[in-house]
Amino acid sequence: MTRTVDVPLSEIVPTEEALVRALGGTPDQAAGDRVRRLLGDALDELRALAEPRGIFAEVDAREFAGIYEGAGDNEDPSPLLEIFARGDSIALFAVTVGAPLSDRIAALFDAGEPALGATLDAAASEGTELAGAHLDRLVLSEAREEGTANAATRVLRYSPGYCGWNITGQRALFAALGPEEIGIRLTESCLMEPLKSISGVMVMGPAEVHEFESDYRFCSDCRTKICRSRIRALKTRDPEGDDDGDPGHDRR
Repeated sequence: MTRTVDVPLSEIVPTEEALVRALGGTPDQAAGDRVRRLLGDALDELRALAEPRGIFAEVDAREFAGIYEGAGDNEDPSPLLEIFARGDSIALFAVTVGAPLSDRIAALFDAGEPALGATLDAAASEGTELAGAHLDRLVLSEAREEGTANAATRVLRYSPGYCGWNITGQRALFAALGPEEIGIRLTESCLMEPLKSISGVMVMGPAEVHEFESDYRFCSDCRTKICRSRIRALKTRDPEGDDDGDPGHDRR
């Protein structure tokens, strides 16, 4: 069954410190009055314009195998093939913080306000990831209540365009999930609009389900190696808890 959810605005507003890190700075660089005003203005705009929503649907391994196969453009081998086969349950997902934010970011750059535009862009990216994390917690909490997950269960998201899953995989994913219901559309080049959106699959299971060696052909081309911190964090961080461990994510 496919479900849509309105993500509480309070869940998607990053801290000033997180926003500074997203901009490539360090906490001490947020001390100046001008920087603090810029951060505050960006977060105010985020609160005023964000329309965070999510959609998810549980699928079985056989169904996801067909979705993952897509047009047959994926890397072979790839880690996700093994990961979803080892998982306890799988759910397709998409989240967005809405079109008004993307429109406002573009308008700021067009108006010659790149500082606020770049800061709001980073805030929107952080907010999109936080919306995804909210969905993680929701899906895991419900699974635990239903008895299909336990205290050792973890959830991790994977998206087309990463870890060998070709970006064209978005087409099969969208056909199965229907994110248009929450205002996300797919372009001919398989990019999402609004840009501040994330889609993919959530795999639930013990932390070790997600472990893999970064020795695939495409790993040498990866600039962030963010998968390493994501996998490490699973062993210490429960998505339902208040731990501040860094889960890692794709910044868009």
